[in-house]
Amino acid sequence: MASALQENDHAIHDEEAAKFRQFDVVNDCSDHYFANSKHAAYKRACFTSTGNGALYKKIMQDWRILEKDLPESIYVRAYAGRIDLLRAAIIGARETPYHDGLFFFDFAFPCDYPNRPPLVYYHSHGLRLNPNLYSGGAVCLSLLNTWFGTENEKWNPSVSTVLQVLVSLQGIVLNDKPYYNEPGFKLSGSWETYNEDAFLLSCKTMLSLLQNPPRNFEAFVVGHFCERAKSILSACKAYQNGHVRVGLYRDENRPICMSEIQASDKFKKSMDKLYKDLLVGFAKNGASNLQNDLIEEFGDEIENIDLKQKRVTHEKKKLGESCEIIVYLKSILGLNKGGKKLKNNANGIKMNTS
Repeated sequence: MASALQENDHAIHDEEAAKFRQFDVVNDCSDHYFANSKHAAYKRACFTSTGNGALYKKIMQDWRILEKDLPESIYVRAYAGRIDLLRAAIIGARETPYHDGLFFFDFAFPCDYPNRPPLVYYHSHGLRLNPNLYSGGAVCLSLLNTWFGTENEKWNPSVSTVLQVLVSLQGIVLNDKPYYNEPGFKLSGSWETYNEDAFLLSCKTMLSLLQNPPRNFEAFVVGHFCERAKSILSACKAYQNGHVRVGLYRDENRPICMSEIQASDKFKKSMDKLYKDLLVGFAKNGASNLQNDLIEEFGDEIENIDLKQKRVTHEKKKLGESCEIIVYLKSILGLNKGGKKLKNNANGIKMNTS
């Protein structure tokens, strides 16, 4: 039954992922940071008044560039009724402490765009996981004129685009050693300890997104973490056990270095709790290939873990599917309907086939 459920889930999520376009235009911008901010009043008048043909033309040009040239790991939604707004999701790159994470940014075009760069807000969930991304949502980047830089690094109205901003956020900000993004390297510790903290905060961001995905990206968040759950959890274990330095994990199917790399006690302790939270969070999200991980982590206590999904993630998902998975897990553990442990068979496990 487990394999059938797993195949069904993977087929559904693959189908959803295929349908989720990298660039699309949607209607609902109600949770966008700039939709109801102090900027909204004058901006709305600016973008609905006559005589702004050049502005409209430039924004449409950005839309066409995004639709045509977005990297595979960046997704964007524009808004039909508010062409001054965009939302982007960036997948953290491999071999960085942000790998497999999702990072959301809200964009707002100023009235004199492109003479000024777009305003950008980072959905931080109250966490500062990078020197350039503040817990209050501020983004420091030379290309946005929010940080120092040479003329070639700053916004150029003639050639700069939203796509360049997105690629810079992924490649320059969310990089493999974000410790060195800090000017003057005045942070305490080292790049290794900073990577540990960045990965922990990235994991916490994942949990926040599972609980409250941004509007118009709900299906994307579900599908992404169903697909990447196993790899993320394998990375957590590899880092915690010192098999690979934090941020350098690549793939659960590839051999990893077995030489000991000492992670800090603080990281190990924090990772121990986060691993459990992620494991349960991914299971609730719909990842159906985590049965063995759940059993290994929680043992007999699995019956006390609430694995019911908090929301219907897609129409095709059967309401009883989560219950079936829980029943299957209990049967592997040798638990009958009353919660009492059944006797083990010759192989050490009593399977409940009823």
